[in-house]
Parts: sequence; structure tokens; C-alpha cells
Amino acid sequence: MFGDKSAKKSAVNQESFSANTIQNGTIIQGQIVSEGSIRIDGKLEGSLSTKGKLVIGASGSIRGNVSCGNANIEGKVVGDLEVNEMLILKQSAVIDGDITTQKLVVEEGAVFNGRVIMGARISKAVLKNEEASIQRQAV
Repeated sequence: MFGDKSAKKSAVNQESFSANTIQNGTIIQGQIVSEGSIRIDGKLEGSLSTKGKLVIGASGSIRGNVSCGNANIEGKVVGDLEVNEMLILKQSAVIDGDITTQKLVVEEGAVFNGRVIMGARISKAVLKNEEASIQRQAV
């Protein structure tokens, strides 16, 4: 009787903490959409969207735009990052693109080239309109 309940609870906990994994040596070309967490140790050439947590290992890379709930990055991203809650850039992280997030943690050694927008949600359309306005004023 007691064993059945704990076995069911354990299975549920393991499911909630499991993540989709793209292993080192794997290359995916295309778009990934997921409700759960994702770990990338291989390469993604395309966009990624998940409501869960994104982990990019030291050997992992993404060439495309990313949208996720939380992110912990050790590898490389070439594209824009939109993180709903917290983005952690580890010392080996290399980011080449704009970041939109609520909270940002950057370890010493991380490389970042782009703009950061924190706190309020600002859409890409608003950013493009602002850029166009600045360019018109410069002319």
C-alpha cells in the first residue's frame, strides 16, 4: 500500500525534472518547439522555443533565435535570446545577439555582443521602430 504511493510519486518527480537532450556530435537543422526543458550539447541551426529551461553545455551551440522560460548557457548562441525569467551566462558562454530577460547573471569571462533589455517586456517590433527612428534622426 505505501510502496505504491511512493513509486508513483517518484515517477512523477522524475518526469518533471527530465529534459530533452541534443547530444554532442548531433546537428539539427530546423525549428524546435517544446513545452519542457531542453539541454543542448550538440548544434542547432534554427530557432528554439520552449516554456521550460534551456541549458546549453560548453560544446553546445545555436545559430538562430531562442525563446525560453529560463536559460543557463555555457556554449555559443548566434541570434537573439528572449528569456522570460532568468538568464545565466557561464564564463565560457559566447553570445552574439540581443537579449531580453527579467534577470541576468554574467560570470567573469563570458562574452556578449549585443543589446540587453531587462525588466519590462519590449517586443521586437518596438525595437525595430526605435532603430528606424534613430537612423532617420542621424541623417
